Amino acid sequence: MKTDSLFYRLFQTFPSIFFELINRPPEEANNYQFSSVEIKQTAFRIDGVFLPATGEENPIYFLEVQFQPDSEFYSRFFAEIFLYLRQNKPENDWRAVVLYPNQSTDTGDIKHYREFFTSQRVRRIYLNQLGEIAEQSIGVGTIKLVISPEENAVEQARNLINKVRSEIPDELTQTQVLQLIETILVYKLPNKSQKEIEAMFGLSELKQTRVYQDAFQEGRQEGRQEGRQEGEITGKLAAVRPMLALGASVEQIAEALRLDVEEVRKVAEQ
Repeated sequence: MKTDSLFYRLFQTFPSIFFELINRPPEEANNYQFSSVEIKQTAFRIDGVFLPATGEENPIYFLEVQFQPDSEFYSRFFAEIFLYLRQNKPENDWRAVVLYPNQSTDTGDIKHYREFFTSQRVRRIYLNQLGEIAEQSIGVGTIKLVISPEENAVEQARNLINKVRSEIPDELTQTQVLQLIETILVYKLPNKSQKEIEAMFGLSELKQTRVYQDAFQEGRQEGRQEGRQEGEITGKLAAVRPMLALGASVEQIAEALRLDVEEVRKVAEQ
């Protein structure tokens, strides 16, 4: 599953989920704008940044979703943050949150950064330890569905869908949440077709509503745009090997093509 893009979509659509995760009032999302940020003249990209819409009293929140063990994760993450602060010189203070599926994935070395953790400037959240909040909150429950084992996902999804239908009165918001849940289920249940999933969870009638049709059209347009962007990335990756053959370093190629260093390194190692 492309967890980065899925979580980006979750937080972009429902930014209040993030504030629930860090035990802040969901209404605080109204004070922020969420986006992915590319740091100029480097190969760094921060998964998500909650920028305060107004006022210096609200901190900037840097968000990273880390689903793969990486011993060098924290050195890269803090480099990204400090480069962002240097380039943008914000007046607001900052906080950072890292989402892990479980504690065993958190393999990064924090010895050079431990003060950030003890001061709670940086928080680590392990999704498999969310407990009661995932049962009470539709948003957090949707996030937890991403990491649920396949054998538990069906029952959890049914409970979540019933909760959405009973607790979200706005038809558009309800449709958006159900679409997200369906997207997660398509990845979670690879042996089931989309039509089988719709039938299992009673989502077939959702497709007939005007609200869904409008949302589908909007999503298709966004998908076309994403497809164009993915095509551009594929073209850039195809240029990596010829540039290596000419003697360019991984870092030079990443900077020239505006790609992540790890993406370039993976191509180089193939």
